[in-house]
Amino acid sequence: MKDLTPKKSDLDPIEVASRDEIMALQLERMKTTLRHAYDNVAMYKERFDAAGVHPDDLKTLGDLAKFPFTYKDDLRANYPFGLAAVPREELVRIHASSGTTGKPTVVVYTQNDIDVWAEVVARSLRASGLKRGDTVHNAYGYGLFTGGLGAHYGIERLGATVVPMGGGQTEKQVGLITDFQPQGILVTPSYMLNILEGFHKAGIDPRSTSLDVGVFGAEPWTNAMRLEVEEAFDMHAVDIYGLSEIIGPGVANECVESKDGLHIWEDHFYPEVIDPVTGAVLPDGAEGELVFTTLTKTGMPMIRYRTRDLTRLLPGTARAMRRMQKITGRSDDMIILRGVNVFPTQIEEQVMATGGLAPYFQIELYKSGRMDAMRVLVEAAPNAADNLSRAAAQRMLTKHIKDMVGVSTEVVVGDPGSVARSQGKAVRVIDNRSKEG
Repeated sequence: MKDLTPKKSDLDPIEVASRDEIMALQLERMKTTLRHAYDNVAMYKERFDAAGVHPDDLKTLGDLAKFPFTYKDDLRANYPFGLAAVPREELVRIHASSGTTGKPTVVVYTQNDIDVWAEVVARSLRASGLKRGDTVHNAYGYGLFTGGLGAHYGIERLGATVVPMGGGQTEKQVGLITDFQPQGILVTPSYMLNILEGFHKAGIDPRSTSLDVGVFGAEPWTNAMRLEVEEAFDMHAVDIYGLSEIIGPGVANECVESKDGLHIWEDHFYPEVIDPVTGAVLPDGAEGELVFTTLTKTGMPMIRYRTRDLTRLLPGTARAMRRMQKITGRSDDMIILRGVNVFPTQIEEQVMATGGLAPYFQIELYKSGRMDAMRVLVEAAPNAADNLSRAAAQRMLTKHIKDMVGVSTEVVVGDPGSVARSQGKAVRVIDNRSKEG
């Protein structure tokens, strides 16, 4: 793999500023944001008043802990524009989720927000090892998913050439990568496996492609998956983080020279880690739920938004800004099986560590009598699809999951190609428990 470390002279001054400078800027921007939210969003005024706090009470960054949390349900309760802090005429983009679980969640952007978004995505891509003049294949979905458009803005802001492409057209993507010779690709890690499979089907060695770096986001993934993809394509794989409520992808990014967690762009987003049960702020280094406050967002400021992502805050390494540990679990994704907490990424790690298996899996939850049970659907690697190899892989994976995760599971090793493929974000868990009882 190439050394893609960006030149220090190409970084934004704030990326390498002192901690004191960063914190002074954060405090100034936090005061402005709290005032903007309080004066222009009825929910925040009511929440702050009920908690007995006022924007003027913020004297230090630690004072933010006095202010109430914001939750995803708040977005549904204030549908469509109740959380907008500017008149509708000042919004340049309205994004509504699919609303499959009731009212959609709506996020809105001013022109300033779009400019900030483009800036932080461009910074993220530069941290990933991409630069002006590169070609970047943007395989995040366009449409309801905010990622595609945000990534697109950022690639253009970087001065790179964007090749847009939605998911689900693997054969075409293989053709475009071959024809346009991009240096970078933005994609979900699970869909990158589809593209890998597409190269094999086309008889093209994926290590022969022009790709130098993949920027992966939108779903938790493991370091084992990173190594699999890096080896398969001879390219760097780095993690990008974001969520629509805060802005979209580009809130934090791994630096290609370190790959030791995601540096948070703290000039725009203020992180806290809290105890998910008590809500108490935890010290840096302690694991808990990630909470973000936007510092520069004008259309829909977010005050102490609970992400449900589990991580810990760490000191900066390649940049002066703090890092967050790579997220491998969300409280939303957690499976509680007979009293044991299980995350899909824990299963992914064991699949990747078992010889003779392809890197695809799906978890099925079902009822066995009155007990919850788990079935893990995997598939044999093409070179280990005989009955003997499959039986050995099945025994090994069952043991790995029992020993390392702590739950007994049924493992089914299917034929190559038998596990459902991701068309964007992977569907890791199928819950059939309610259907059976």
